[in-house]
Formats: sequence, structure tokens, C-alpha cells
Amino acid sequence: MTTSEMATVLAWHDALNAGDTDTLLELSSPDIEIGDADGAGQGHAALRDWTRSVDGRIEPGRMYIRDGVVVVEQQIISVTGESGSAASAFRVVHDHVTSVFRHDDLAAAMAATGLTEEDLTG
Repeated sequence: MTTSEMATVLAWHDALNAGDTDTLLELSSPDIEIGDADGAGQGHAALRDWTRSVDGRIEPGRMYIRDGVVVVEQQIISVTGESGSAASAFRVVHDHVTSVFRHDDLAAAMAATGLTEEDLTG
């Protein structure tokens, strides 16, 4: 685990929640892959489109990190106050997010990445 991977993912969440698209793009590689069960896109244009569809906050929780892969348990709070949970798997290379995939829950994200409880950050 490196502090820089954790810091990058936390800064990415902060920029997303603040609606700071410029910082979000600076933290993301130009060919970032972003996706979920409904589909995927690639590049900064796809990331911009995705950020417009976020209608609330995505609060990071527990983080698991190994070899540039970061799985984040997330609390999703909509603008109406409804909340739910999910998890996202990030790939971080040289302090840039190169991919992020949303999963329905932590177990699915962990299974997709091969991370385990041993990879939980302190």
C-alpha cells in the first residue's frame, strides 16, 4: 500500500463531491475507463458525462489497497437525502486514476479485484 494511492482516491472523491471537474480531470488519466453494470466509457469526455449524472455525494468508507488497486466502500447520499451503499474499484498509476468501476457492494468489488481483508488500510 502507498499513501499516494489512498490520497489520490480520496482527492478524487473530494473533487467529485465538490463538483470540481477540473481537479477531477487532473487526477484522472486522459484515457480513464469508467463503468458499472450498465456500461462503460473511456476518456475525459466520458468522465465529464458521468459526473453530470451524479445526483448527490459519494462518501468513501473503508479502503483496501494492493499493487495500485484500491477498493472503496461507499455511502451514496442523493440530493433528496436517500442513501445507499456501493463499492468502487480504482486503478491508480503515478497518482492518476486510470480506471474506476462501480459495483453493487463491497463483496462484488473485492471478488472482481482479488483483494481481501488483509488489504484493509489502517
